[in-house]
Amino acid sequence: MTVSGIVQGVGFRPFVYQLANKLGLTGFVRNESSSVRIQVQGPGAALEEFRSRLLLESPPQARIESVEIRVLPPDLSEKEFWIASSSEPWAKAPVIPADLATCEECRREIFTPGERRYRYPFTNCTNCGPRWSIIRGLPYDRPVTSMAQFEMCRDCRREYENPADRRFHAQPIACPQCGPSLRLLAPDGVVLAEKDQALRKAAGAVREGKILALLGLGGFQLVVDATASPAVQTLRERKRRPHKPFAVMFPTLEAASRWCEISGEEAQALLSPQAPILLVRRRTHLPPGLPRIAEEVAPGNPYLGVMLPYTPLHHLLMAEIGGPVVCTSGNLSEEPMSITPEEGLARLGKIADLFLVHDRPIVRPVDDSVARIFRGRIQLLRRARGYAPLPCRMPRGSSKILAVGAHQKNTVALLLGPSAVVGAHIGDLDNILSQKVHRRAIEDLLSFYEVIPEAIACDLHPDYASTLLAQELSRHFGVPLVSVQHHHAHIAACMAEHHLEGPVLGVAWDGAGYGTDGTVWGGEFLIVEGGNFRRVGSLRPFPLPGGEKASREPRRSALGLLYAHGGLASCSVIQHLFTGQEFAILQEILKKNIYSPVSSSVGRLFDAVATLLGASPTTTFEGQAAMELEFQATAAGPSRYRAELVEKDLLLIDWGPLVEAILSDLKAGRDPAEIAWAFHEALAESICQVASRLGQATVVLSGGCFQNRLLSELTIDKLQERGFQVYWPEAYPPNDGGIALGQLAVAQALLRNGERKYLSEGRPQAPAGE
Repeated sequence: MTVSGIVQGVGFRPFVYQLANKLGLTGFVRNESSSVRIQVQGPGAALEEFRSRLLLESPPQARIESVEIRVLPPDLSEKEFWIASSSEPWAKAPVIPADLATCEECRREIFTPGERRYRYPFTNCTNCGPRWSIIRGLPYDRPVTSMAQFEMCRDCRREYENPADRRFHAQPIACPQCGPSLRLLAPDGVVLAEKDQALRKAAGAVREGKILALLGLGGFQLVVDATASPAVQTLRERKRRPHKPFAVMFPTLEAASRWCEISGEEAQALLSPQAPILLVRRRTHLPPGLPRIAEEVAPGNPYLGVMLPYTPLHHLLMAEIGGPVVCTSGNLSEEPMSITPEEGLARLGKIADLFLVHDRPIVRPVDDSVARIFRGRIQLLRRARGYAPLPCRMPRGSSKILAVGAHQKNTVALLLGPSAVVGAHIGDLDNILSQKVHRRAIEDLLSFYEVIPEAIACDLHPDYASTLLAQELSRHFGVPLVSVQHHHAHIAACMAEHHLEGPVLGVAWDGAGYGTDGTVWGGEFLIVEGGNFRRVGSLRPFPLPGGEKASREPRRSALGLLYAHGGLASCSVIQHLFTGQEFAILQEILKKNIYSPVSSSVGRLFDAVATLLGASPTTTFEGQAAMELEFQATAAGPSRYRAELVEKDLLLIDWGPLVEAILSDLKAGRDPAEIAWAFHEALAESICQVASRLGQATVVLSGGCFQNRLLSELTIDKLQERGFQVYWPEAYPPNDGGIALGQLAVAQALLRNGERKYLSEGRPQAPAGE
């Protein structure tokens, strides 16, 4: 039997060994390149039971993708079943498991007095613990992990070498006698306490309202009491993050359920080995005596990003603190996460009051994943810890392609034959520090798998930092550069996830993406098949005075929309949102048609309408105004507006009647919440109108706008009611975190079909479609 998938480094061979021995079978099991080979013999009934239980009872972190069976003549010399050493060279294949949350057995050990790992914060086994964050190379063995510097004690060695032990070949195995340890530091680096005393003092400081910088699994986190408003506000000020919601860690699921409404599916996700931050609805009425989560944690937001402890360090710390804490990435706003004690002290010294650090090196930063339960299934909004670098199966081929990703919510990806490895979330590439992390992530991926790419895929935008780096890499390796239009990549990523060949109608709605005509797109309808697309519909464009500034100032989007709707006379509705000088200047640039690029962005349309309905005229994080509009709408009930379709070169969604109705209803004093709902409903209906007009049976929804739960639910319901087959991203984010996968899919299709006219040697060109 040749078993392929995630079957190495997850306790699969010990499982096979124990199962074969239970059934009285003989033979062996061994690692072979990217698979596991099992040779087993015995009575037919026992062999059939072995095959069945192999699939049904494999270790929780194993993922069997295929089993090839070949019948051999009996070997009468075999008397037992054993684990054989690997006999073939290691193939650089993407089979590395992701970092895994603490299993129940390890959690029990750290809280059981008398166990030799009692209160040890680095306890792990083959079912849990660090993986991707500590591996330096392949094959996955201790000498090529950051645990290499810790020599195993006699007891750990005995467990490591015992096939019947759950720590058999657990590469990060450690205990208090031989493994990493904790230190508590002051911001100037002075050691205040060590080991368990460091943990207890850190917990005490958090209870007193101090800000703790915690070096966790994949980097620093900032921790503060979530019920203490002054402490949370201080963190916001020091971190320079005025409004963006913080995640909250609770000691247990039971504790989280006191503050939040948690469904069965949500509980399952929180308790899973991936243990993401999960967006769940907050309770409006709390049990008597329960302190409220500080309003500063997630201002005006009916949802809370909930997480549970996922390392022994978190479990022990949270048990000491006893209540919910803010747990957010250890960085200044929009900067990358720090991963070493030295880096943390240097960059977080003015944020944190204390530093709880350890001496197990982190090889690469791995942030927390963010997810939600959508229509009964988990949907990732940020793919990192617990999920990266698990591969996505692609159409078979031999190409080795590197995708450098988008400018925002960046991830990078590598195609290795039939598998796409998408790295962990990096973030926005707006500053030099983030761009350095982006470059290191690419170098890390290429060196880890020992790959020289045969092509580089990037965004079509000529000035993105990722595009400039892609040009450099294309020249360095002497390989073609494939430029992929942003919205094409959104749809291609979802198609790759769901193994769709096309043609499909792709609806790609987001904030901005560089179009093949040089304008800003963001409300697109594309017919996509393979590496090609055809733009068949869009949102009617409107100007954005000041260009990119409109993404941070929704009032500018509103001004541009009103100007396009009714000229300067219409703009007076929001004049109060500007100073006299600002309003005069913006009116002038609109009138002269300068510094006001037109855009078909649905994201900016959301911003504009949110402003008209009283949302923040300026924002401090992406999507803030659109979130306010969604939350406002969900407070109302069903209500209707109408957006018209206009047929020109493209099918255009004309927002004119929509804006006219909104202005009229505002003047009449209609409840803004009802207007917000009607706006969402009109957009969902417009998608159905376009789909019905085009008659494409399969519809794919992607782009950041479909993070809006209300818009997505309304759209999917309407499309399915009319008989369309609808797909949306689940395993990869609908936002720009999925772009790298889409770039790979498009580049692979173009190369596979020999369409080299869309490739260039270091300079982006327009891809197929225009």
